[in-house]
Amino acid sequence: MDIKDKISSLRQELHEYNYQYYVLDNPAISDYKFDLKLKELQDLENNHPEFYDSNSPTLRVGGTVTKEFQSSIHNNPMFSLDNSYSIDELKDWEKRLRKFIDQAIEYTCELKFDGVSINLLYEEGKLIRAVTRGDGIQGDDVTVNVKTIPTVPLVLKGNYPNRFEARGEIVMPLEGLKKLNKERVSNDEEPFKNTRNTASGSLKLQDSHEVSKRPLECLLYSIKIENNSTLDSQFDVLNKANGWGFNVSKNYTIAKSIDKVHEFVNYWEKNRNELPYDIDGIVIKVNNFLQQEILGYTSKFPRWAIAYKFKPDQAQTKLLSISYQVGRTGSITPVANLTPVELAGTVVKRASLHNSDFINKMDLRINDFVYLEKGGDIIPKIVGIVKEKRTNDSTPINYISSCPECKSPLVKNEGEANHYCMNKNSCSPQIIGRIQHFISRKAMDIDGLGAETVALLVNSGIIKDYSDLYKLKIQDVIGLERMAEKSSINLVDGIKKSLDIPFERVLYALGIRHIGSTVAKTLARHYMNIDRLISSNSIELESVDEIGEKIASSVIEFFSDKKNIEMINTLKSYGLQFKLVDNNNEDTSEILIGKSVVISGVFDNYSRDELKKLIEINGGKTSSSISKKTSFILAGSNIGPSKKQKAEALDIKIINEEEFIKIIYTT
Repeated sequence: MDIKDKISSLRQELHEYNYQYYVLDNPAISDYKFDLKLKELQDLENNHPEFYDSNSPTLRVGGTVTKEFQSSIHNNPMFSLDNSYSIDELKDWEKRLRKFIDQAIEYTCELKFDGVSINLLYEEGKLIRAVTRGDGIQGDDVTVNVKTIPTVPLVLKGNYPNRFEARGEIVMPLEGLKKLNKERVSNDEEPFKNTRNTASGSLKLQDSHEVSKRPLECLLYSIKIENNSTLDSQFDVLNKANGWGFNVSKNYTIAKSIDKVHEFVNYWEKNRNELPYDIDGIVIKVNNFLQQEILGYTSKFPRWAIAYKFKPDQAQTKLLSISYQVGRTGSITPVANLTPVELAGTVVKRASLHNSDFINKMDLRINDFVYLEKGGDIIPKIVGIVKEKRTNDSTPINYISSCPECKSPLVKNEGEANHYCMNKNSCSPQIIGRIQHFISRKAMDIDGLGAETVALLVNSGIIKDYSDLYKLKIQDVIGLERMAEKSSINLVDGIKKSLDIPFERVLYALGIRHIGSTVAKTLARHYMNIDRLISSNSIELESVDEIGEKIASSVIEFFSDKKNIEMINTLKSYGLQFKLVDNNNEDTSEILIGKSVVISGVFDNYSRDELKKLIEINGGKTSSSISKKTSFILAGSNIGPSKKQKAEALDIKIINEEEFIKIIYTT
């Protein structure tokens, strides 16, 4: 056997041993023998670097130092799940399903692990990329760190698809956390509070060797295959993925009814402490993939899946006082200041009280003892009053009538719960908040400019709105707190670079109420430039996919303000992008405006990404699922049979690559 074959053989052997040890929990050899074989492979690889393999078992130990994690766009969005908290809410969900499906529905029930979602891309059986969920559209590329996790297969086994995305949860086992904290305490270090935060923090460490020391595990929960013809159900995925080398929890089942789903939920809510991991609920999915396709997605959630959240831990504490915060839109948020109390692994001192309606409905008073929970086990919230502990010193809360910052009278609009400060041009927190939003990562993403620096610039009188950023010179900021020469240069350079930020992100950066990054992209793709959007009316806006009355009203209100128009004109003069631009192709058009296109199959002359780009620069948008709003399907060879069936059922036109190109270039 030559050196290359010897290295290849050792790699295959060690991958198999890893799978047997970490996934099957059935070690085939002793740790000592495994270490000897690993050392042999390391020596061979060191002596023969020409046979380097990025997925070698030797890379499990890490060693790569990453200064900054690069963003990576998911091939398929990673949607969050809608939540339910009772059997009645599960039954309501089933009723919504019945509006689309008139056949029998069976469900898969899976444990909802409390960790960090990860998207793993495999090509030809090898791990190519690992990306965090991020905002669902893009996340951080943490491949070097994920490769150190033993239960993430670097090379697959058996008869697997050629290219697919595997999705799972990176978790910290409870025993692993205990062991880690024991070591930290012995080293006079602060112990970690909970498994989720520890898993998340570990995954973002800059040194992959340090990550390899953390007892992280990955539990697979789904597979995304383009043009899938081999798997027809979620249950099928879970069964087969284990054989490919993935670590799949054994605690899942098929349920024929919602009542059976609830039995599974009740069992694990009572017995979750038996598990080696933290779980915070159960995920219920429509099992059949064809039915999933029919159900499709809302703008936020898949219709075919829902999470049942377990009741969170509670604590009692005392309400000491209330402070008030002013948001970038002028919204006033009351905040409860509490006697510090430990809850779900962290010490809680403050909790949002939302608005005056919330306070009045609860009949909340100063010096009351309150029940405290963590929404989603993260955000502290007051859920009730301990009435039996109310004493004579409990004082009714008189909600403020003027802004806590600028003293302007507060306004409460009809149909809204919040009070607002309307002094948007002179109220400092509003100004700071709008600029902080403008420079945020999903907006203009200005390097060298953080939230604290924004506050410093505003409070020093150097800037009054976000257009003033583009007038800044090095001499304007040098000498300010934490602003030395290098920091000042980086800030000004970062502002200049933001001129290349595309239109949809500039639109989001403007801070229009109710306009998130996804809606901003939808509006940008539909209207193509800011002038068309400004001149639009409510009827036109509401005809755009995912735009309702509330968003339409907010857009019109924003552009009705002369100061906002002046701001936009000023930003235009500085060179910001207020129209869609394709840097590689000037042949853009509006021929596909208002069209929603589903791409499926394999194409002869264009990649799927190239076709997606062609659709977008010509005014259309792409979708991964077929619905009544789909304009047509762009189909190559090997179109998914489920997509074809659904298109025929909804009478949606299917066109081929040649027909599509004729539409783009000859119309």
